[in-house]
Amino acid sequence: MAKTIIATNKAPGAIGPYSQGIKANGFVFVSGQLGLIPETGVFAEAGVTGQTRQSLKNVKHVLEAAGSGLGKVVKVTVFLKDMKDFAAMNAVYSEFFTEDFPARSAVQVAALPKDGLVEIEVIATA
Repeated sequence: MAKTIIATNKAPGAIGPYSQGIKANGFVFVSGQLGLIPETGVFAEAGVTGQTRQSLKNVKHVLEAAGSGLGKVVKVTVFLKDMKDFAAMNAVYSEFFTEDFPARSAVQVAALPKDGLVEIEVIATA
């Protein structure tokens, strides 16, 4: 299996021993993206709404660096610090995915890196 490491400065760099994304066998696997602004490394303002928007922008940039895009996403996993934020996250999410919706899971987790409110990972076709 040939794999290509995907990296872009338009999304936050990895904060551990992992890649922003991997392209393999016709798919792009994007690591979980927090709502961090790449230029500053700080969370976007406006709580879960701002962090969700920034997280999805980060996902979009990693996909584009791999030659893919949001329209090719087949699976999304959303990790929320608090499931009470689901509606707010979903409202922003629907701005990025407007038709031919990918499969999706959303789960509440005990904690996220850097005490984030949301983290989103995706799988897309290349």
